[in-house]
Amino acid sequence: MNDATTICEAKMTVGLDLGDRHIQLCALSPDGEVIEESRLSCREKALRARFEGAAPVRLVLEAGTHSPWVSRLLAELGHEVIVANPRKLRLIYMNDSKSDRVDAEYLARVGRLDPALLSPIMHREASVQADLVVVRSRDVLVRTRTALINHVRGSVKSLGGRIPSSSAAAFSRIAVEHVPECLTSALLPVLTMIGDLSERIGRFDREIERLCSEEYPECAALSQPAGVGPITALTYALTIQDPSRFPNARAVGSYLGLRPKRSQSGASAPELGITKAGDVMTRRLLVGSAQYILGPFGPDTDLRRWGLTLAGRGGKAAKKRAVVAVARKLSVLMFRLWVTGEVYEPLRNSAPHEVEAVAISA
Repeated sequence: MNDATTICEAKMTVGLDLGDRHIQLCALSPDGEVIEESRLSCREKALRARFEGAAPVRLVLEAGTHSPWVSRLLAELGHEVIVANPRKLRLIYMNDSKSDRVDAEYLARVGRLDPALLSPIMHREASVQADLVVVRSRDVLVRTRTALINHVRGSVKSLGGRIPSSSAAAFSRIAVEHVPECLTSALLPVLTMIGDLSERIGRFDREIERLCSEEYPECAALSQPAGVGPITALTYALTIQDPSRFPNARAVGSYLGLRPKRSQSGASAPELGITKAGDVMTRRLLVGSAQYILGPFGPDTDLRRWGLTLAGRGGKAAKKRAVVAVARKLSVLMFRLWVTGEVYEPLRNSAPHEVEAVAISA
């Protein structure tokens, strides 16, 4: 008898369908019989009242907005908690009689039989999640500032004017002199907001640098490759959190959704796009770093040479694939630098004479 079977026989299995206000609960006996169906408030007090002091059970819930704090609380109360990957819950999504009650029962039944089918995920620690909010808050402000800058530029252009090129941080100061008089009342408040956002983004930048140097020293190793700055390094460290949970460095690319999807059947094996699993922001930052590495300002490295060779094997589509491939390879490289503590050598795999030739041509 295997461990999973022993656990199923010893514990009830409870499926929890988390809503914004309520939680639908379905409890199964070790024999698979429904012994309870109820609804709880999605609040810590309600969960403590129901599960604190109760016999240990296996709790299965789907990853979502509330799952981080709910899973931490239930584990703290002594229960086995399985957080299901929503991408693996096709059984629920494809159900033609979908409801919260049905979803809770399906979670319980799959979790009782074989939790591996749910591809369980591990939520971050509360402190790590709080630090990740710092990075994401900065990202929201940057995207908001970009939208406002584009609005101002477009509005001025529609009346025949033009605002000179400038950095985003200096835009509000430079643009104010080029706004037509008829647009002053409409755009000056927007410029004031852009200036305020730039100041707040600067504060976030300083806080991110502090986190990198004081709280997450591994960022120094992660930021060694060209194109990887403090934001990318910190986001990567917070997303991976514990390198030991990965069997090897190559698994990181899959975890971040940078590996191609597969749909092999018989002799058919079409070329598909990447899975886009994992953290969206981390993947976007790695792709941005890859674009810099392959761009005109990227320094000569093994990774750049490899990517440019890949990009030269086709047209525009090949260039896009090369960027993603470099991002995937970069994620593996950063993992290796983190785990081994090695000093990054940009041209480690190049022959000495090749390095000399590059130096001479430069």
